[in-house]
Amino acid sequence: MITASIDNIEHPESLPGEQAQALLTLLSQWRNTTTIIIVAGCVFEFKGTFPPGELGHGYFNLNGELPGLHGHLKLQAIQNIRLMAKQHRGMDSYAFVFEDRKGGTIFKIYLGRDANGTIHPEQLTAFLDMKRTGKLPELATGSTAPVEKIAEG
Repeated sequence: MITASIDNIEHPESLPGEQAQALLTLLSQWRNTTTIIIVAGCVFEFKGTFPPGELGHGYFNLNGELPGLHGHLKLQAIQNIRLMAKQHRGMDSYAFVFEDRKGGTIFKIYLGRDANGTIHPEQLTAFLDMKRTGKLPELATGSTAPVEKIAEG
């Protein structure tokens, strides 16, 4: 079992926004996660498998199964992906925080938990490796997925 304490983790590391597509592709291969979007004081949560996506019409289009999370992400808006580790309601929590050019949060994806509230160990291992190295792990294809540029417009 993987154990990590928030106390043992240094200041949050981050990934460049250019790696958003590759990270989102990786996350779509994981078990459940929690996606959080906060707008005007309202908190929207989606708990489940993050959907796969594809590029089209200037967006990264999420197109998983129904019912489920769908949407259109403007990858150019993502400047930075902070790897956050913090206590939340007395439990260690870990999230990828997608930030804009001004440092504002666009959305967060938290590592998933099982029915007992335990973080999925393979997700925690991958997260801590990314935090330590500042790099994405290799995907099932054997290399990190390239990030395609989407034309502005």
